[in-house]
Amino acid sequence: MGKKRLLLVLVVLFLVACADNTPVAGPYPKIGSASWYSARITATGEKFNNEDQTCALRKKDFGGHYKVCNTANNKCVTVRHNNFGPSKRFYNQGRIIDLSKAAFSQIADLEEGIIRVTIVEE
Repeated sequence: MGKKRLLLVLVVLFLVACADNTPVAGPYPKIGSASWYSARITATGEKFNNEDQTCALRKKDFGGHYKVCNTANNKCVTVRHNNFGPSKRFYNQGRIIDLSKAAFSQIADLEEGIIRVTIVEE
């Protein structure tokens, strides 16, 4: 019985450590990196569409609109928040938002992959 309990505790601790759904505590960063991404289903349950002007933020108050501006060329796009991301690993490296392909292409070439942006809630 002791080994089974220990194994169960280790599995639970592993799953908790791997959890990637913790929203940002405190104010959300307004300057950081952005990338474009693809998905099948969003955190809101809707089917992801790369042609929509949408984004993923590490916040769970979905539905808000954000103005995202590329700091290199001052091009901006307004996106709707419908997904949760970027991953905790990328967020900790400075990525504050993931954009749909259509939204990213409005402010940068897709080949750039990652760009520096400012975001403002509208």
